[in-house]
Amino acid sequence: MDAFTYREENGSRVLHAEGVSLTAVAAAFGTPTYCYANAVLVARYRALAGAAPHALIRYSIKANDTLAVIRTFARLGAGADIISGGELHRALRAGMAPDNLVFAGPAKSRDEMDLALASGVGQFNVESPAELDALDEAAQAQGTRAPVALRVNPDVDADTHDKIATGRRGDKFGIDDGEIPALYARATAMDGIEPVGLAVHIGSQLTRLAPFEAAFDRLVALVENLRAAGHAVERLGLGGGLGVRYRDETPPDVAAYGALVERARQRLGVTMLIEPGRWLVAPAGLLLTRVIAVKQAGGRCWALVDAAMNDLMRPALYDAWHAIDPVAEPAPDVDMVVTEVAGPVCESGDVLGRARQLPPLSPGDLLAVRDVGAYGSVMASTYNSRPLPAEVMVRGDALSSIRPRQDHESLLARDLAPSWLA
Repeated sequence: MDAFTYREENGSRVLHAEGVSLTAVAAAFGTPTYCYANAVLVARYRALAGAAPHALIRYSIKANDTLAVIRTFARLGAGADIISGGELHRALRAGMAPDNLVFAGPAKSRDEMDLALASGVGQFNVESPAELDALDEAAQAQGTRAPVALRVNPDVDADTHDKIATGRRGDKFGIDDGEIPALYARATAMDGIEPVGLAVHIGSQLTRLAPFEAAFDRLVALVENLRAAGHAVERLGLGGGLGVRYRDETPPDVAAYGALVERARQRLGVTMLIEPGRWLVAPAGLLLTRVIAVKQAGGRCWALVDAAMNDLMRPALYDAWHAIDPVAEPAPDVDMVVTEVAGPVCESGDVLGRARQLPPLSPGDLLAVRDVGAYGSVMASTYNSRPLPAEVMVRGDALSSIRPRQDHESLLARDLAPSWLA
């Protein structure tokens, strides 16, 4: 599934995205630029759909919200997991049917509820009694019933980074499993609520199947108890979270994950929903950046590049590791240099990669930061008044802009001066 490989170009070997040279991308769109390989998106979606053929895939838009990515999955048959009114608008604009959308998230505003109800969203994942009451009121005001799955907090440690673990007791997400039976019974009596099932999501970047299995077992037990009490349970949302390889992780094979999903489905005879994000898109993207300067400081070699923490937050936010490759493949006998790759933002944390083995670099050289298709551009900001980067997608030999680079005028256009400063 790796569409980023070195190929011959004018007597040297250059990193390509599918059939497109990254030097050509930089020439056409400048740097920093996010570049996505459509073939990876398609291949990974098909692999997951093949591994879990009876599950409905709801792509988690928060991982990458470009319309081109969402539309790719929509045309393959996916729905979406959305977290906000903005993501609802994006899913609909990308061509997804509203009844194929799951509105998740722990704090939906009344405006978002009203919009989602009016749009015909297929499922709301409710995370608290207060949210259930508010959704009931909103649905009754529109003369409709909201299809609801209660999100269970199963108290399962996902064994992942603390900032992306969501299924432990005390996390802000979900409803303690012991409270589910009474709340499900209360939901069935509400005029504006149609209980349809349960949902769970225990975290992101999971590299073992055991936490999934523990969470799924909790759901199965809850469903059996609810049915014994006479309640209908038609759907189970199993969340996402399947990890990818950034450095030396060994995530579970997708077929093994699919088999786990299928076993849970067969035990209950319900409709299964899975909500992958990172696994589908992370390996499909890279961030192309150009070296501005090379310096020695503190006994270390620093390559200062034009991409920064505002373009890619993950290293600063999570201490995340992303492979960084030179776009021009170095000669086999070149002596590598231990290099710190850092951006121009005025923060010591603006480092994209520490202690990397790279060939000697010079200003103008291109580097590619790998596996940034998830939580890369979607978390970008304009810190230091830096415009958002360009984003492109390739398919075979075709190269297309999917998000133009923000310019300074559009950045300034958001600001208004009060009359006394005019």
